[in-house]
Amino acid sequence: MRYLLSLLSVFFLNCITKDATPVFKPVPIPVKKVVVEGLNKPWSIAFLSEEIALVSEKNGALVKVNLTSQTKTSIKGFPTDLKDSIGAVDFGDNAGIFDVLIDPNYNQNKRIFIAYAAEKPNIGSTTKFISARLANDSLTAIQTILVAAPFTQDNFHYGGGMAIGTDQKLYLTVGERLYWEDDEPTTPIAQDLNDPRGKIHRFNLDGSIPKDNPLIGKDAIASIYAFGIRNAQGIALNPSTQSLWFTEHGTIQGDELDLLQSGGNYGWPSRTTGKLRSKTYKPPVLADGSVVEPVWYWQHTVAPTGLCFYTGTTFPQWTNSLFVPGLSRGSLWRFKLDEDVPISAEELFLDSRVRSRKIAQSPAGKLYLLTDEENGKIIEIKPKTNEL
Repeated sequence: MRYLLSLLSVFFLNCITKDATPVFKPVPIPVKKVVVEGLNKPWSIAFLSEEIALVSEKNGALVKVNLTSQTKTSIKGFPTDLKDSIGAVDFGDNAGIFDVLIDPNYNQNKRIFIAYAAEKPNIGSTTKFISARLANDSLTAIQTILVAAPFTQDNFHYGGGMAIGTDQKLYLTVGERLYWEDDEPTTPIAQDLNDPRGKIHRFNLDGSIPKDNPLIGKDAIASIYAFGIRNAQGIALNPSTQSLWFTEHGTIQGDELDLLQSGGNYGWPSRTTGKLRSKTYKPPVLADGSVVEPVWYWQHTVAPTGLCFYTGTTFPQWTNSLFVPGLSRGSLWRFKLDEDVPISAEELFLDSRVRSRKIAQSPAGKLYLLTDEENGKIIEIKPKTNEL
């Protein structure tokens, strides 16, 4: 009996000692490493493989980039109606190539989707979305999906974000294209269901309109999925919840993160978390007072752009976080989420801010940031090592 008690004592002592000893797992420290440079204000990146990516340049071209060799190849056959802001007189000219997106069945159909500013000489420009097949570094079989007419002389707030939902539908963002609220018509552009601007549109991947799009008005444009949106440049899928999130630019503050809802009215310009730019403008009262409230908004200007949900494991503390870059102040934000509810926010790299249009994850789970510069860069965010 005494021997049995002794054995039990040793057993419990070993268990206590083993359990009481903490296992130390160091938290990786994030640093930036420039992978590619020499891009002309890169806007978006879409991975053909872990090594090869398509990058859209706001001022330039659609290019294929080898992230290992740093070689760049311009894609031929881009539509000739492209309007870019190379040599623009107006500093705020946002024309160019916007989002680029890979079809889920790219290996079979070689299809990609592109958003860009299209122009009509002496008339103006607007946001245009196309699909094309990529063959021998050229665009072929180009198909127009949406031209967000009317064409105007305003060269900003194009939107140009794209995402594919778990429903295998294509979601497109179009800005309202105004700078001053005083220029709004009687029915504000974003509230006018006969106007494609200030909206998020939903299409089948073949460019047709889904039969289950929301019925939001008798004469509404059939592709409209949500409205009342000032300027959404980024939209992304949360793979954990299968929801779509988008960023929205405010005027004086009013930058927001929103959850996409079918038929949702996001209120602009009658409702905003910021202030209107035109001091004397009085927006109309919404006939239906219910609007979709943002899930997050900033108290200062961020100008949020192309967002990304991180599912990698290189940074375990970041898994399932939402990342949002910004143009103003060059900020990069990480949101910790509980399902679709932000529970904390932090700004990263406070000592090395840089304007950015996009953050994206590679197939292997690496994080890349695109810098909005004339010498634009693709930066990998990776753990600090002795080599860096």
